[in-house]
Amino acid sequence: MSFLRWMPLLLALLSISVTGCPGNSGPSDPKPTASPEVSVSLAGVDTSSLTPRERREWAAQVSEILSPCPDTPVSVAQCVKEQRPCKACLPAAQLLLKLVKEGRSKKEREEAFQMRFDPKRVRTLVTDGSPEMGPADAPITIVEWADFECPFCRLMSPPLEELVKRFDGQVRLVFKFYPLAAHVHGEPAARAAIAALNQGKFWEMHHLLFENQDKLEQADLERYAQRLKLDMVKFRADLVSPDTKARIEKDKKQADEVGLEGTPLIFINGREVDLQLLSNPVDDLEAWVKLELELLGKTPRLAPKPSSAQPGPTDAPASASAVPAASSSGAPAAGAARTAPSAAPSAPGSAPPRKP
Repeated sequence: MSFLRWMPLLLALLSISVTGCPGNSGPSDPKPTASPEVSVSLAGVDTSSLTPRERREWAAQVSEILSPCPDTPVSVAQCVKEQRPCKACLPAAQLLLKLVKEGRSKKEREEAFQMRFDPKRVRTLVTDGSPEMGPADAPITIVEWADFECPFCRLMSPPLEELVKRFDGQVRLVFKFYPLAAHVHGEPAARAAIAALNQGKFWEMHHLLFENQDKLEQADLERYAQRLKLDMVKFRADLVSPDTKARIEKDKKQADEVGLEGTPLIFINGREVDLQLLSNPVDDLEAWVKLELELLGKTPRLAPKPSSAQPGPTDAPASASAVPAASSSGAPAAGAARTAPSAAPSAPGSAPPRKP
């Protein structure tokens, strides 16, 4: 199946939580306060498509939020107006404009701004020894914790790998293991992937596991290993090796330390990506990487997008029945961008996970 055929299901699963109609407010619900009357015009930001209310909301917020650069202690609006050296101010104003146009709440806009630009949100992640795709010295490093039995991990896998291909030599993708306790096949699949990694076939096994997410029994794992022409004696030994278990536990410990609440957990250059704050994960992730390169003083090198005739990295059915129920293991939610809903998504149009 082509990568592009995955997009409708991916977008349906990740975007529904920001649509729908709220219930009627009760008598005790506070009425929303009007945004202060602020008029802002910034070079490089086109507000002509905004309604008067949206323009007021955007103007108030860019006048309140401080510049992303600690050495530029002025508002985003003032930073742009005065052409301060902080290169992130104009992209920040543009991001807030996009979020206003999408109908995001003030809180969501603040969270998205902090996720993308707050310098305090950057974490140092240890990636030594983890399987990776792309150049080791790439300026952009994407780190993903995933569970091979997680439906949302399967859906996010193609767009993440596509970023490595789209940005020629500029993106490195690092995979880390987080099999959730609620997924009984998650850890055996992770063990199989590590056993394949030991024989230089991690990504090949990675693709087979996601392509066949509903077939992860021991016999299935051995069949995939045979298909990859692995040394079966070594493969079976590595499946139960203490070193294999230690690798999984090491990845899980690091994820817990950075606050994993569900899988997939994604970081771009040390910044956690909350998928619920993305309107179109495919396009928004590409825009994120492009801007990150520009802020680093690099020129993005974009390869042509694949046509619909080109196969993607996975080839699993995109029917609703292909998406198993989301479940949880303690705090983390299986298959969730953040945490699992009370009912599992049974088809595009049902509720995906939401951040509490």
